[in-house]
Amino acid sequence: MLDESTLQELLDLNEENGVLSVYLNTEPSQGNADAYKLRLRHMLEQVNLPKDKEAVEAYFNTEYDWSGKSVAIFSCSKQNVFRSYPLSIPIRNAVHAGDRAGVRPLAHLLDNFGGYAVILIDKQGARYFYFHLGKLEEQDGYFGEVVKRTKSGGASSLTGRRGGVSQTKHSDEVVDRNMRDAVDGAVAFFETYHVRRILIGATEENAANFLHLLPKSWRSLVMGTFAIQMTAKAEEVRSKAIEIGLQSERKQEEHLIQQLLTKAAKAEDAVVGLENTLEAVSQHKVQLLVMADGYQQTGYQCKECRALTAQTSMTCASCGGDMETIPDITEIVVNQVMRYGGDVEVILDQQKLEDVGYIGAELRYS
Repeated sequence: MLDESTLQELLDLNEENGVLSVYLNTEPSQGNADAYKLRLRHMLEQVNLPKDKEAVEAYFNTEYDWSGKSVAIFSCSKQNVFRSYPLSIPIRNAVHAGDRAGVRPLAHLLDNFGGYAVILIDKQGARYFYFHLGKLEEQDGYFGEVVKRTKSGGASSLTGRRGGVSQTKHSDEVVDRNMRDAVDGAVAFFETYHVRRILIGATEENAANFLHLLPKSWRSLVMGTFAIQMTAKAEEVRSKAIEIGLQSERKQEEHLIQQLLTKAAKAEDAVVGLENTLEAVSQHKVQLLVMADGYQQTGYQCKECRALTAQTSMTCASCGGDMETIPDITEIVVNQVMRYGGDVEVILDQQKLEDVGYIGAELRYS
């Protein structure tokens, strides 16, 4: 499974000018295999890694089944490394060749679509789903005691009569017991699959009862609730989870950007703009990198001390070493931030960061 440990392995992959990263959108409804292979050849035309190009093309000719919506590939022939990850979510086409793997799209996918749990809950039981990168990985369920409904009106509503208050009290106890057992099952499910986000499908009443019983540590991961039938098919649950997840992500992005801009304006452990961010990355000060989706920019890196800058220069301002041109400095930025324990947030709406140069960072406490 493609997860944080996989990402870390890719971050550790290092070979001078010898790592090829390919992201290819293969959405079945948007084209066929021949069309995507042609697009891939065009994407690889400027790459000067013949063995890696051959390995990538061979994979598509002989192994890829074309059923997924996209695929990420990493090849380093000098270290005999080849990794392919078919994905259930479409991604932007991209090729990166350099001394390290281009992991930004994967970081974005894991951040937005990794580790989702969806819980459908009613008065009798619950269904548990675990989605990772848009794919249903596991599902389970709990079904408790049947809740008997009482009739209203007449003698049945009198205390002590069959179907009366005693029967209602018993039904309430059954509902409460079922809900508590469903919560216990959910917590075990969350722990087993290390979920990062939780969505609840239920009526308002059942969702409120579930949340009330859910431990606070897990409650903080709940992104929202929505109405859905308990008998809904997994694909319907998946589609709803992605829809609600994206809506929640937009709200979180707005909060994050406002927080970043406020801190940067007050010079409170935050910077915006490419040059300021590159300086912070060079000094390993970045705790959270915030970058617009698709943002690319030419930059420069010192061959000696590895300092980064967006300013054209033949020599490094820090150590006097020679500088080399990096066609897309943002890939190095993402890689370094994650290797030194920082997080990366890719903002889907570029306009939200346009006024500050599409990039910024919150810094570690000094």
